[in-house]
Amino acid sequence: MANFYEKHILPGLLTCACGSPAIMRQRALVVPQAQGKVLELGIGGGLNLAFYDPRKVESVTGVDPSPELRAKAMAAPHDPSLAVRVEAGAAEALPFADQSFDSVVCTFTLCSVSDPARALAEAKRVLKPGGQFLFCEHGLSPEPQVAKWQRRLDPVWSRLAGGCHLNRPVSQTLVAAGLRPSPVEKAYLHKAPKIAGWVEWGAAQPG
Repeated sequence: MANFYEKHILPGLLTCACGSPAIMRQRALVVPQAQGKVLELGIGGGLNLAFYDPRKVESVTGVDPSPELRAKAMAAPHDPSLAVRVEAGAAEALPFADQSFDSVVCTFTLCSVSDPARALAEAKRVLKPGGQFLFCEHGLSPEPQVAKWQRRLDPVWSRLAGGCHLNRPVSQTLVAAGLRPSPVEKAYLHKAPKIAGWVEWGAAQPG
């Protein structure tokens, strides 16, 4: 059972942190590329919903294991013509049939799932042939000194940040799961501390 911090404090902190101007700019680079039937992994507080283009998107289905965050997502602003559904679920065990979605969107989610490889395998399973996996994730810095501090601080950070990890490689994890990201953009978030600010984003196809 979630303790008081996880139930009453952490959801608000995560929504605030994940809604910073720098992160919202990243969302705006990725989410509008989605089309057709869309699945969003770890929809959280619904911060991506405002960026979907209803002219291209038939529907958005979001999954998240947190009831508190799902409630925030249900109330998040979005275009009224956009069909949105939010369901309980974990990225590692999606309750959907094979080849159900045209796009899978994954933003700032792989850092906190319990098994990134399993989550990506599930994403591949539910994607239709020719579908796309759209991602923007923070993770392991390419700078050795920064990466060293990420590994040192990760155990404490993870406990305070709802299971978020600082030191998971992004592109390497996608490739190992059989996804072909092309191209991949990489940078530090503006004004973010380097230990938490390295991001990689783009589109990938199963291969």
